[in-house]
Amino acid sequence: MKKTLITLAVLAAATGVAQAQSSVVIYGTVDAGFVSERGGVNGNVNKLDSGIGSASRLGFKGTEDLGSGLSALFVLESGFSVDNGQQDVSGTLFNRQAYVGLSSKTTGTLTLGRQYTPWYNTLSKVADPFQVGYAGSAKNLFPSNTRTSNTVLYTSPSYNGLDADVAYTFGENAESNKIGRKIGASVGYSNGPLNARIAYNNTANDTATIETGSGRNYLAAANYDFAVAKAYVAYGVNKGLNSAIRNNGTVNAFNYTSAGFSADSATALIGVTVPVGPAGTVMASVIHVNDKDATNADANQFALGYSYALSKRTSTYASYAKISNKNNAGYTVGNNSNVGTGDKAFNVGVRHSF
Repeated sequence: MKKTLITLAVLAAATGVAQAQSSVVIYGTVDAGFVSERGGVNGNVNKLDSGIGSASRLGFKGTEDLGSGLSALFVLESGFSVDNGQQDVSGTLFNRQAYVGLSSKTTGTLTLGRQYTPWYNTLSKVADPFQVGYAGSAKNLFPSNTRTSNTVLYTSPSYNGLDADVAYTFGENAESNKIGRKIGASVGYSNGPLNARIAYNNTANDTATIETGSGRNYLAAANYDFAVAKAYVAYGVNKGLNSAIRNNGTVNAFNYTSAGFSADSATALIGVTVPVGPAGTVMASVIHVNDKDATNADANQFALGYSYALSKRTSTYASYAKISNKNNAGYTVGNNSNVGTGDKAFNVGVRHSF
């Protein structure tokens, strides 16, 4: 009898906590498919992969109305691999996003924790017709600068289609505040068919003994919906040490030693999405890397994809991309979650969101 009373008390307390929240949502994406990669040092690689179009994830998000237009919010999001059931990053729980904050309808939103950078949001939501997924992901050639931990992010409200955000990442090093520090910002305009944004990312390279400056990324992107097609264009400038780290890092994927990371480069993209019938979408893009260092390790990517919505939450897809590396450039064709092993890749799969 005593155990029953204790159990009822615990359930009542938990119910009270849930009722205090204005809303708590469990959400996620399950994405898996077949991937065939060619051209790398490992030869032909065929595999079942996870997170091709969108990274597979499980998340919790909630808000609480605090009155006077102010609300509290949180997001906790964990990544996993559908093909083997393992976490994306071993030893972590909410490796994708983990933040808490306050939001005001009039003054904006302030969040603290592990979050996407303003630069990455511009690349994925404005610049890339593949939305950094599938074989045609812009991350194959653009610096990704995806997420940062220990970050404070402020996002303004939208004023007549104009909004901005700024992020500061603490290096948390006792020797100097510059060590490990990152700064990001973006400003954009969205109205009707036009969506345009410029972004900036700064990553400090200093160590406890050496001052080496910072890597700086600038990105201007826009898309315009003509109804019969949506056009995309983006141009990025990368300056300084570690400003253009490849998505595959220092991996030598081919039968040569890949050129080092450029300290002075530019990346350009043009792309399009075309609706086909009531549920289909064709995606295409061309990306060019112009390495202005002495190595001149340029690269070009051509990509084509197709997505078909079976419902509002489920879609199937197929995509293909090919990279032409010049002067020992070492870029590989990956997808949203994996960096790939060669200079060509085809994938086909299914994605379900809940």
